[in-house]
Amino acid sequence: MSARLLDPSVPVEAHAGERLTGAPVVWLGTVGPGGRPHTVPVWFTWDDPTITIFSRPDTAKIGHLRAHDAVSVALDTAEEGTDVVTGSGHAVLTQFGRVERALDAFGRKYGPVLGEQPLDAWLMTFSLPIVVTLDRLVAWRSTSAGLEYASLPSGG
Repeated sequence: MSARLLDPSVPVEAHAGERLTGAPVVWLGTVGPGGRPHTVPVWFTWDDPTITIFSRPDTAKIGHLRAHDAVSVALDTAEEGTDVVTGSGHAVLTQFGRVERALDAFGRKYGPVLGEQPLDAWLMTFSLPIVVTLDRLVAWRSTSAGLEYASLPSGG
């Protein structure tokens, strides 16, 4: 696993980690033919510095990732646009056996949303794991004490 991006002792980074853990959707940006951007909302789990997504294998994003592994991610803004988390990195298409920890976290996070549908049944459709390793993360938020900002890694 790559080195963690977030330091939980730094308030803006701890807050970004909480948002990445709890947000229901992250926007995944891929690059299509001719460099055209393609952005879609996806369910995900966060384990610093990786985001794991489960996709149908027949989607445009999968075709894009087979040709070009660079991606961007962004959470919906919070607090009327004053709480922002974005990042970029590279994606790998993988197999269930390589994402067991993420699979457990995914079940805990989305099980209540699935209701009566078992996770195993849902995964029959969304059968292709995507692991995004972030190499850059930008987070900022406005607080009563002023602007908190992090661009990670800090030398990047």
